[in-house]
Amino acid sequence: MPTHSGSKTVMGMMRDGSNKIMAESVANVARRINATVEEGKDSLDLSNCKLISFPDGVFKVLRSVSENIRVITLADNEMKAISSKFFSTFTQLTELDLHGNVLTKLPEAVGEMQHLTSINLSRNKFSTFPEKLTEIATLEMINLEENSITELPVEKLSAMPALKWINVKSNPLDSNTQSALQSPHKFDILSTTES
Repeated sequence: MPTHSGSKTVMGMMRDGSNKIMAESVANVARRINATVEEGKDSLDLSNCKLISFPDGVFKVLRSVSENIRVITLADNEMKAISSKFFSTFTQLTELDLHGNVLTKLPEAVGEMQHLTSINLSRNKFSTFPEKLTEIATLEMINLEENSITELPVEKLSAMPALKWINVKSNPLDSNTQSALQSPHKFDILSTTES
């Protein structure tokens, strides 16, 4: 019998431990959001917070300061998707870091970002290039390293007025895309096919 109650105690501790970790994550997110609001920061860092999506309540808390936020970091979370509401709320973003998540696509609304200059989507699960990015006239840097992208819309990328740099290292690019990347472009391309 003591063994049984001992295992119950261990299970209770494990459950309490995961609740404690969850509570710490929530408190961490709340603390970072409050700092952004109270200190009038132009950035929000919610990296490494175990988020599976952008918390809905954050939109309400940041409503009064959303126009001031220029940089958001949501790196190293477990996000599977990002909503259109995110892009329609943070319209003044210049930099967005989403690396180290499990994103497979971006919403159509990303194409409406008028100030975005840099987006980091490395180490996600994209199998196709998020073509709405090519509609962002201000975009200078796109990082898609370590995804599963096989094709790039090279012509659309070439038509982007501000694009300076794209990183597609560690993607299984097909031979047509690799060939297209060999010809000169007005932007720098980082890929694993460089000779």
